[in-house]
Amino acid sequence: MSGGVDSSVAAALLAARGLEVIGLSMQLYDQSGQQTFGSCCTLDDLHDARRVADTIGIPHYTLNFERQFQDTVISNFVREYAAGRTPLPCTHCNSDVKFSTLLDRARGLGAEQVATGHYARVEQSVNGRWLLKRSADPAKDQSYFLFSLTQRQLAQAAFPVGELKKSEVRAEARRLGLTVADKPDSQEICFIPDGDYAAFVAAQDPAVARPGPIVDETGREIGSHGGVHRFTIGQRKGLGVSSQTPLYVLRIEPEAGRVTVGARASLERRSLTASEVNWIAVEAPDEWLPVSAQIRHRHAPAPGRVRALPNRRAELVFDDPQPAITPGQAVVCYDGDIVVGGGWIE
Repeated sequence: MSGGVDSSVAAALLAARGLEVIGLSMQLYDQSGQQTFGSCCTLDDLHDARRVADTIGIPHYTLNFERQFQDTVISNFVREYAAGRTPLPCTHCNSDVKFSTLLDRARGLGAEQVATGHYARVEQSVNGRWLLKRSADPAKDQSYFLFSLTQRQLAQAAFPVGELKKSEVRAEARRLGLTVADKPDSQEICFIPDGDYAAFVAAQDPAVARPGPIVDETGREIGSHGGVHRFTIGQRKGLGVSSQTPLYVLRIEPEAGRVTVGARASLERRSLTASEVNWIAVEAPDEWLPVSAQIRHRHAPAPGRVRALPNRRAELVFDDPQPAITPGQAVVCYDGDIVVGGGWIE
């Protein structure tokens, strides 16, 4: 229970079905002095979760996961930016904390499942395989962030709001008299409430703030920067160079400290490789498999084909070129509403 409307209604729906529900909230990071409104998992959010638990009549516990969150999510976030990649902390939090460490804690309490407020659906196929599917609300679907869940984790996962639209979730919260019914959705990375991720990374790893050149596609130096952690593939604003035509980040080379910029057309690519691939709906396919794939959460699914490579890797070829395929982000493949699998873009 994060203290938001989605996880609150998820708990309420399960309790209304007569199930024995235990509310668990995770304290993930040192919040001393943090006052920014709108970031998830703050002290105020933990208080909201407890108030909701009281309203629906379930026990509530706050568990300290600061060490696990630092070791898995924050450390990865800093390492990825230092390596010239763009991390996706929410997915690591889901797989490495919520459905790994938290699942172990839940078992210690005698719980059979872990339920969250994610907009997604899980069901078992006729052959016994657990499937992850898009939610009933396409605008809020979060299946992209859950691609790394294993069969074991999906078997013990529940997403009670996955069959509802966001408007229906808020209506249910109002009907139940939950104080979070109209609480705004969190938009920021929870541990960077001011949005200045570059300053956060530099504070965690001062060595990343190493100056380097900004070059054009011919290799000509046209500017300088204060660290590769300030850039992501496809970035247009904040480059620190002037040009008569818009420039975009095309390539980041952390070893050389070099950032290459150029025209938008140069961002387009038709293929990618991915690592740490998790196949959900199928076993790793040796032959090309037609899919639609997302390279970002808000990326419109694009048709293509995928096949497995050795060592949990995969190759994906799109039918048409896609802009700003970004190392460090996730690529998630779908067959209609069903998540075929996903991995981390190399």
